[in-house]
Amino acid sequence: CISLHSSIIHTVSRLFISLFLATCTTMAENDAIFALTHTKSGAKCSIHSYGATVISFQNEKGVECLYRSSIAKLDGSKAIRGGIPLVFPQFGVNEANVGMPQHGFLRRSTWELMESSKYDDDDSAGVSYKLQLKDVTEARGTALWGGDDKGIDCTCVYTIKISGMKMITTLQFTNTGTKAFEFQTLQHTYFRVHEHAALDATKCYVKGLDGYHLIDKISKTESTCGSDPVIIEKLTDRVYEPPSSGGKNQVNVVVGVGNGSTVNMIASGKVDGKDVPVACVVWNPFKENAAAMSDFADDEYHDMICVEPGILSGHSLEPGKVAELCQEIQM
Repeated sequence: CISLHSSIIHTVSRLFISLFLATCTTMAENDAIFALTHTKSGAKCSIHSYGATVISFQNEKGVECLYRSSIAKLDGSKAIRGGIPLVFPQFGVNEANVGMPQHGFLRRSTWELMESSKYDDDDSAGVSYKLQLKDVTEARGTALWGGDDKGIDCTCVYTIKISGMKMITTLQFTNTGTKAFEFQTLQHTYFRVHEHAALDATKCYVKGLDGYHLIDKISKTESTCGSDPVIIEKLTDRVYEPPSSGGKNQVNVVVGVGNGSTVNMIASGKVDGKDVPVACVVWNPFKENAAAMSDFADDEYHDMICVEPGILSGHSLEPGKVAELCQEIQM
């Protein structure tokens, strides 16, 4: 009887500890999420301090614009799968940045919510987050950004503004060091596709990239994009660069997201106050790659399409100068 009693106490204790730890983890995750609401319209979004990642945006009608994996990690163990992860100073992997993980360190760092930036007025509501390079503790690699070169420094500010049917996200970098640095940056936007319809070309598509130079990272081919909409038929990982002539600095696309709905996305970039060309990446992992990712549910590739505006053409930012990438989403 004594042995049985002890066993029961031990089992109950372990269960209590497990529940306690799970509760603490959930509370910590919730504390990291800021809910921004535009009182007048009812539009709202949620921002996680890890990566300053916008993980949800619902318009005034309560319609969700962004996809987030149902099994995304929100505990800081890896970049958040979905919403709008931020990419800097590299897109993908750059051999020059030894040891830096794919897409850089912004999405792998905890940002500071700037309390004084919060507002909610008739026109819109907004908030800003800040990240200084000195506070980046991981994902910097061992080369230029690794910390040994004291001339490399920057401060990043990310501002989110919402109103009834619109969200504007602006990512700004200031070179606070004494040396110039080259960079690439994107807003890796995951759009939610309703009705499980990402593979239905009549419901999910991207229009507005005709004339762009297409680099297909899967087939390793290049071509010029025609007038047909971009659709998802297979594993898709394509970079669309604006034509060198024609003045297409801004990206201006219409994204079909199911339910007969569309999202208009406009993006622009500046380096030292001058307009620069903005490229656009379209990505969907499809069946095999979705199944291979631990934080992506196997069949949810039907529920999303990534349309990612970015400055990719290897610009250099001089000391004291500012670069920015602005994305406007209209539902």
